[in-house]
Order: sequence, then C-alpha cells, then structure tokens
Amino acid sequence: MSSVYSASSLKAELNERGWRLTPQRETILHIFQNLPQGEHLSAEDLHARLVEEGESISLSTIYRTLKLMARMGILRELELGEGHKHYEINQPYPHHHHHLICVRCNATIEFKNDAVLKAGAKVAQKEGYHLLDCQMTIHAICPKCQRSLMPV
Repeated sequence: MSSVYSASSLKAELNERGWRLTPQRETILHIFQNLPQGEHLSAEDLHARLVEEGESISLSTIYRTLKLMARMGILRELELGEGHKHYEINQPYPHHHHHLICVRCNATIEFKNDAVLKAGAKVAQKEGYHLLDCQMTIHAICPKCQRSLMPV
C-alpha cells in the first residue's frame, strides 16, 4: 500500500517520472489531504471548491491531475453509482476501506474488511505487482429504498 503523500514525496515521485510538481497539483493534493474522512469529490466538486477559494484551475487540468494521481496510487478512483467518478486520498492500512452503495438513492456506507485487502495483496505479490489500491464496491438497495419498493 502507498503511504500518505506529502508535497515533497509527491514532488520526488513526479520528478522520478519526468514530471513537475506544479502549483495546481500541489493545491489539488492539499484539498484531498484536508478532506474530512468519508468525503469524496468528483472533478466537478473539486472545481467548484477551488473556484470558491479563488483558485483558477481549469476543469481539464483537474481531470488530468486526478487521473495522474490515481495512476500513481495517491488518490483512489471510485465508481459511486452517480454516473461520474469520485476521488479520495488513498489511505494506508488501517484506514483502508470499501464502499456499499445503494443503486437507487446513492447512499454510500464505508466499511473495513481486512480479508479483501489481504487477498488483493497476496494476488499482487504472487504476480510480481506492486499493490497501489484494493477496493471492493458493493452495489445494493438500502433498507429505505427496499421499503419504498414494497407494495402497500
């Protein structure tokens, strides 16, 4: 698992790959590092937050940066059933978690399951891969939506 990134560790890793730590990348990293636990942002959510804070980072730069940080294992890319991806900081164990999502109302519950992480790590190691992230997303119907589906 990756560790929580600082600006200096991100800069070092970007430099290794021939990229720079731009002020925009550092600003985006800072936003994700300071998100309350359990909060996820889409590119559009992030753009709105940056505009609110007086930052002028284009939506296309945000999309590219989110994709890059997800490929590097800094951010987790999540499919939360809303038709667009959300992102969160990729926390190391023991903060690693998975998602249970209602397909009707998009209510999302985070849960921990060490067996999922251990199975992912074992498969990655066996195949010679370096594990960046292992996530399980369960799509279901929450109790509230089940009740609304029942005949009266």
